[in-house]
Amino acid sequence: MTGQPVLLYDGDCGFCATCIGFAERRIGLRARPVPWQFADLAEFGTTRERAEHEVLWAEDGRLYGGAQAVARLFLAAGRPWSLAGYALRVPPLCWVAHWGYRLVAANRHRLPGGTPACALPAKRR
Repeated sequence: MTGQPVLLYDGDCGFCATCIGFAERRIGLRARPVPWQFADLAEFGTTRERAEHEVLWAEDGRLYGGAQAVARLFLAAGRPWSLAGYALRVPPLCWVAHWGYRLVAANRHRLPGGTPACALPAKRR
């Protein structure tokens, strides 16, 4: 898994698809966006459960999830976005970013573009 990074996202989620479109148009997405539903997740060293839970950035054999995947997206975009990417990687901002990402992910079905299909799966017991 070398070459262009891959951004795995929930292709069934309207909010996620809207965010990918925004990243392509406004940020300059420098990764290949792939709905996780159409990806060989084992190739990326991940599971369906993780892909359902967070966006994933795969690059050079490494996998970053959630807020750190977003940070990688910003870093790859270059200035001025890379400044946000660096900020999202250091404490205490990385802690705030993680919390914020979890909040958005848990409520993405309520956000613009979201539908009931966007809701995260119920926790398995």
